[in-house]
Amino acid sequence: MNTVCIIFYHVDEFGADDTKLRKEEMGLSMNRIVYRAIGTIHTPYADNAPFQASEDDTEGHFVLELLPEYETAIKDLEYFRYVIVLFHMDRVRGYNGSNVAHPPSLGGGTVGLFASRSPNRPNPIGLDVARLLRIEGRRIYTSGLSALDGTPLIDIKPYTKTDSKPDPGDGWLPERF
Repeated sequence: MNTVCIIFYHVDEFGADDTKLRKEEMGLSMNRIVYRAIGTIHTPYADNAPFQASEDDTEGHFVLELLPEYETAIKDLEYFRYVIVLFHMDRVRGYNGSNVAHPPSLGGGTVGLFASRSPNRPNPIGLDVARLLRIEGRRIYTSGLSALDGTPLIDIKPYTKTDSKPDPGDGWLPERF
């Protein structure tokens, strides 16, 4: 079984944009996946963030701050109401090999890891859909996010009506409540 290694690095750790050189320096192979942070997420959460983002979160400001080289990448993003935000959950406890999750709402009950929103996953990638409030330069202001302050931002995508499914269901939730 191949091990997949996700490596995050900041723009100032490597020189210009010589991708081939970086791949050779890092010894990349098909067994590794490399993502580069495109910015930083700013939230009011220093230590604990909610498991699920809330659109009406009033805890403070939620800002996606892009690195300067990506400012032109958000051209026309303001025409969308919502964005999909992908981020690296860099401060979770980490995956311990358990494929069982203990959602707080179950009061000690368990479900399979992939049937939960637990942050302790084999690949600590977070995903939120947030309302786009405004854009100021390379700062994107959104509704609530489930990320800690200073979290590395991996990607932003517009959320469109084709992303919405008419019958998503609630999985195991109705049975347990």
